[in-house]
Amino acid sequence: MVSDSDVIHGGEWLTVPAIMERTGASLGEVKRWLQERELVGLRRGPNRAVMVPADFLGEDGPLSSLRGTVTVLADGGLSDEEIIAWLHEPDDTLAGGSAIASLRAGSKTEVRRRAQEVAF
Repeated sequence: MVSDSDVIHGGEWLTVPAIMERTGASLGEVKRWLQERELVGLRRGPNRAVMVPADFLGEDGPLSSLRGTVTVLADGGLSDEEIIAWLHEPDDTLAGGSAIASLRAGSKTEVRRRAQEVAF
């Protein structure tokens, strides 16, 4: 099992209420984002609350490029924990130094190509 610190190397995690506050979304919207895999989270902390890496969100909600990448990785058999770890794994060959940073920089095609290689 991967420890929390290994997954996103000091990055910020957000609880569902924090996501609601940051984006202005309702509880129902955030739950839908999680159910429809627009966001991926893990149960963390002493209360085992669902938490999502903050860099999966833009100002108004989930990064639009995240869902397809998550789908490719999940279809390839990766768990949510493995998906989060893969997106945050340091990679100097990608813009920003990781898959999630590259998605945030607009390099969706290259990240998806690499996700397909990992998944299949």
